[in-house]
Amino acid sequence: MYVQKVKYFTDINKIAMLSEPEKEHLKEITDKFVFRVNDYYLSLFNWDDPDDPIRKLVIPNEGELLEYGRWDASDEDTNYVVPGCQHKYRTTALLIVSEVCGAYCRYCFRKRLFRNDVKEAMSDVSPGLEYIANHPEINNVLLTGGDSLILSTPKLRSIIESLRSIEHVKIIRLGSKIPVFNPMRISEDEELLELIRTFSTEDKRIYVMAHINHPREITPEAKKAFKALHNAGAIVVNQTPVLKGINDDPVILGELLDRLSWAGVTPYYFFVNRPVAGNREFVLPLEQVYQIVEEAKARTSGLGKRVRLSMSHTSGKIEILAIDNGKAYLKYHQSRDQEYGKFMILDCPKDAEWFDDLPGNQEYWIPPVKKNDAIISVNKLSCQPADLIYK
Repeated sequence: MYVQKVKYFTDINKIAMLSEPEKEHLKEITDKFVFRVNDYYLSLFNWDDPDDPIRKLVIPNEGELLEYGRWDASDEDTNYVVPGCQHKYRTTALLIVSEVCGAYCRYCFRKRLFRNDVKEAMSDVSPGLEYIANHPEINNVLLTGGDSLILSTPKLRSIIESLRSIEHVKIIRLGSKIPVFNPMRISEDEELLELIRTFSTEDKRIYVMAHINHPREITPEAKKAFKALHNAGAIVVNQTPVLKGINDDPVILGELLDRLSWAGVTPYYFFVNRPVAGNREFVLPLEQVYQIVEEAKARTSGLGKRVRLSMSHTSGKIEILAIDNGKAYLKYHQSRDQEYGKFMILDCPKDAEWFDDLPGNQEYWIPPVKKNDAIISVNKLSCQPADLIYK
C-alpha cells in the first residue's frame, strides 16, 4: 500500500525559502489564484536564481494580476453533455474527475476548477459513464481535471473497472503531472501498478498523458516512475505548452525532447499557451513559438520530431504546420465540427498569439452552441478577487 510521503503547502507563508517581503507581495496574487506545491517539487528549485524555470512553474508572479484572457479560453462549458463529462471530438470523451493537482501550475488552462463557485469535477461519474456506454462511437476516455492520479487508488480502480465494462472503450487515458510532481505516488504504490497491469492489455491500453514542461523535472525519481508505469503495461506520452521564461529556448526544448525519448516517453504535443486569465507572463507570439519548436526539433532525432505543435482552440486542435513570410499554414488535427484535415492559410501578424488573432479566422469556424444548458459558463461569473474563495 502506498504511503504518502510528500508534504503539501497551500499557504505561501509556509514556504520557508521565500523572504517575508516576498510572501507579503505574493499574497495579493494567491488571494485571486489558488496556490499549492509540495516539498519534493520545491527541492527541484534553484533558490539562488530568481529566474529559475521550475520555480516559475508554481510560484505566483505579478503578471497574473494583469487583465488578460478568459477563465475558459476554449469554451469547454459548451462540450459538457452531462455533469462531469465532455464530448467534443467524436471518438473521445473526457471525465473531469478531480479539482486538485500535486501542485498548481501558474499557466494552468483549467484554473477555473479551483474556484469555489465552479463545480465541473464530479466525484460521482456515473452520469458520464452512462453517457459513454450509450455512445459506441466513443473508443477512448480521458480522466482529467485537475489530476487523475491525485485520486486514491481505490477510487481510480472503481472508475477504470467501470470503463473496462464498456466494450467499445478501448483506450483509457490518465491526464497527470504526478510523474514529476510526486513520482513516488506511482513508483511506491504497488496497488496502483497492479491496477494498471490488470487493465492495460494488448487490446485495451492505459495511456498516461504526462505534463512535463522542462528537462530538470526528469529526475531519477521521475524516471523510476516512468519505468514502473512501463513495466505495468502503461504507455506514457508527454504534452507541454511552450512557455515564456520556462522552456522558450530551443536548447532547453530540444533537451526535453531528447530526455523524454531516452526515458521511453513519447513527445506528443507542444501547445500554444491558451489565452487564459492570469497567463499573460507565459505568452509568446505564434511566429516565435513556431521558430523555437522548429529549432528544438532540429536538435533531436526522429523520435523527438514526432511532436506536433498545436492550439487547443474552441473549434478544435489546430496544428501549426509552418509560419513563413507573414503567413500561417494550419490544419485541423482535431475538429469539433468534423472538419479534420481542413487546411488554412491565414495572414499572421508579428504580434498574433492565438488563432483568434489571425485575420480571417472567423471564416473557418462557427462559435459553439452548448450541449447542456445546465452547465454555467465561468466566463460569465465575476472575476473579482473578493469573490474567489477557493476550495
